[in-house]
Amino acid sequence: MTTPTTDRPAARPAHRVLPVTDLSLVVLVGATGSGKSTFARKHFKPTEILSSDYCRGLVADDENDQGASKDAFEVLHYIAGKRLAAGRLTVVDATSVQKESRRELVRLAREHDVLPIAIVLDMPESVCAERNAARPDRAGLPRRVIQRHRSELRRSLRGLEREGFRKVHVLRTVEEAESAEVVLEKRFNDLTHLTGPFDIVGDIHGCSSELETLLAKLGYEDGVHPAGRTAVFVGDLVDRGPDSPGVLRRVMGMVKSGNALCVPGNHENKLGRYLKGSKVQQTHGLAETVEQLSRESDEFVKEVREFIAGLVSHYVLDGGKLVVCHAGLPEKYHGRTSGRVRSHALYGETTGETDEFGLPVRYPWAEDYRGKAVVVYGHTPVPDTTWINNTICLDTGAVFGGRMTALRWPERELVDVPAEKVWYEPVKPLAAAVPGGHDGRPLDLADVHGRRVVETRHLGNVGVREENAAAALEVMSRFAVDPRLVPYLPPTMAPTAASQEEARGGAADGGFLEHPAEAFAQYRADGIGRVVCEEKHMGSRATVLLCRDAETARARFGVEDGPTGSLYTRTGRPFFPDPELTEEFLARLRTAVDRAGLWEELGTDWLLFDGELLPWSLKSTGLLRNQYAAVGAASRAVLPDAVAALEAAAARGVDTGALLERQRGRAADAAAFTEAYRRYCWSTDRLDGVRFAPFQLLAAAGRSLAAVPHDEQLAWLDRLADADGGTDAPLLRRTRRVYVDTGDEESVRAGTEWWLELTAAGGEGMVVKPLQAYARDGKGRLVQPGVKVRGREYLRIVYGPEYARPEQLERLRHRFLGHKRSLALREYALGLEALDRLAAGEPLWRVHEPVFAVLALESEPVDPRL
Repeated sequence: MTTPTTDRPAARPAHRVLPVTDLSLVVLVGATGSGKSTFARKHFKPTEILSSDYCRGLVADDENDQGASKDAFEVLHYIAGKRLAAGRLTVVDATSVQKESRRELVRLAREHDVLPIAIVLDMPESVCAERNAARPDRAGLPRRVIQRHRSELRRSLRGLEREGFRKVHVLRTVEEAESAEVVLEKRFNDLTHLTGPFDIVGDIHGCSSELETLLAKLGYEDGVHPAGRTAVFVGDLVDRGPDSPGVLRRVMGMVKSGNALCVPGNHENKLGRYLKGSKVQQTHGLAETVEQLSRESDEFVKEVREFIAGLVSHYVLDGGKLVVCHAGLPEKYHGRTSGRVRSHALYGETTGETDEFGLPVRYPWAEDYRGKAVVVYGHTPVPDTTWINNTICLDTGAVFGGRMTALRWPERELVDVPAEKVWYEPVKPLAAAVPGGHDGRPLDLADVHGRRVVETRHLGNVGVREENAAAALEVMSRFAVDPRLVPYLPPTMAPTAASQEEARGGAADGGFLEHPAEAFAQYRADGIGRVVCEEKHMGSRATVLLCRDAETARARFGVEDGPTGSLYTRTGRPFFPDPELTEEFLARLRTAVDRAGLWEELGTDWLLFDGELLPWSLKSTGLLRNQYAAVGAASRAVLPDAVAALEAAAARGVDTGALLERQRGRAADAAAFTEAYRRYCWSTDRLDGVRFAPFQLLAAAGRSLAAVPHDEQLAWLDRLADADGGTDAPLLRRTRRVYVDTGDEESVRAGTEWWLELTAAGGEGMVVKPLQAYARDGKGRLVQPGVKVRGREYLRIVYGPEYARPEQLERLRHRFLGHKRSLALREYALGLEALDRLAAGEPLWRVHEPVFAVLALESEPVDPRL
């Protein structure tokens, strides 16, 4: 009797996990036929793979044309460079068995500060030969080619890491290659998933007592924040100060417990090399740290050595919005991994010169910075923290007797504590001028030149044509006020849809071109229930930046010559050519703000207003004289005589009926036209006769107010006007308004009657706005922030004396509003973006990007009468 046998399953090959950094240059290495293309297709996206065969086909229409290899690899390297520059994982599918071919790829990875990673498919010769024989285009490949490839690979296999590859994965069998799994790993510096809130602490330099005081002020209790905040240390924990071990013990403990992050400073780097046994000069405070550590246990010193060795050059945090490093980092290095990046993060960049104190002159990289991420750093002590182009240095020289400073993120609040004493005398005075001055470079032609795309929070990307940007640059550079005092430009406003309403006098009187019924219907269709109808003042749109005093203007907006704000037009031009008159205007407005208590209520030392400056003739004298007054004068000179002649002819029995009636109508229209524009003009003497009607508070310190509902806005501004009302000639004028429920017929009727009374009394009309700002329709689309509804008589100024005649009116009712409405929404979104950036304390160039775009869009071709 025989014992039955059981078939045992073949042993499965060991499962290999191949870690690959998510931003790297992966080089597949192997002889022809080793399976590189199959492996690449299995583990990587098609767009990530660059095949040398495919590139040969691009340049020679034949993937096997070896004579095209030089050109093919130039194409491959070019595309790889573009992908790496854009931050894309890139996989090179070529034999790469020769050191010379790999050298170019390693150079390319280093050029773009990414890790080169090699995946080697070291397959047996028989496997390669069998696979090539199965391919029609490779069936005739000589065996010696495979042998040469394998020989070249074997000679260089052990030296791949010395060539510069940071990771080398070798697969030696078909089974091993088929079972392998590529796993993408995040870079050590990629902590974008951590959103904070953070407390970023500047250079400490052994000042343990000040560190504990600062942490307590930030709310930490024994290294833990009760609200779950995370401390982030920018490096230079050690040297010069009295207790570097104490600082290390606190920071290392917080990092270990998950309550802190830390990047290395140049002083940690030097200490780490010393602790590893390298020969370093014990200067710049290292000697003091070495002496302090000599009193600590060997176990603690070992922990310090391991802690420093594990520090990452910089961190990218909060979805890419925040970068923390020691010495600053240009945008092209964010999230990159190379020796060059680490060096810049640790030491910054110098010009090669030395100053009068023998110290290297540091290149002011922050002046050129235009990145979206905020960069927080230290390294170079400064007397005061200053935002320079979305960067801020937190080293305020605590060890030199200055302060220890932290930045709360995302609040952007600075918290500091004074040094207990001067622990170390600085070689260079702490109060020396900081490279880049107060604000760094304010604006650059590159910020606005050419075609631009501005990213907005409320409407996505808004494009600006090159020719429009050129026109805006002309205005901004030649005619506008100081750009530091132009943080906002108001949007254009679209009119309501054409009306079919007839005038109450009947069809002979013509009808309405604009009427409230269409405005209310439009918002009702958009799902907006409550709207406010605001009196439209016939003046000139004016923006006012009002600072509490000249020091506020200097500290917040960087102007040194004494202005306390600005008063400017929709195109950024000053209203008054005399700066003293502008200051007089600002002083009057400031007094009203003082009396109304708005500084204290809003917790601010500056305010930004949107309103109308009256009279219309204050800014439009040339327009009145050359266009409107000329038409009125010509009509008065011609039409009365024509009517008189026709009347005389009629008296003699000549039939002039139709012609006479027409000329009488034209004379009446001309008189109405003259009366219409004269209503909005009067004489002024300096501020005597000038009126300002504010209708919105746009922003205050650290806060955009554009989202505050309009009833609350107008309540503030009523108080402001009342506070100015005690003077003999008040400057401020209230904005009358009514509120309408668009779904209530009686409310709509009352709003319409209010408009009719307003315009019958000579008013220009009204603006209908959603009561709640940032309104969106049922599909989530931004709706018009305001629609203007102008009166019949005012529209004579716009469209001419005879526009209301039935034949003219019918033609005008077909005016196209689509472009104007699109323009209004785009400019509105840009204005909101400027206010958000201003409130967030972003640098001038970031605020001016959407401001400039508004001015550029004003050059788009659109009917100016709309």
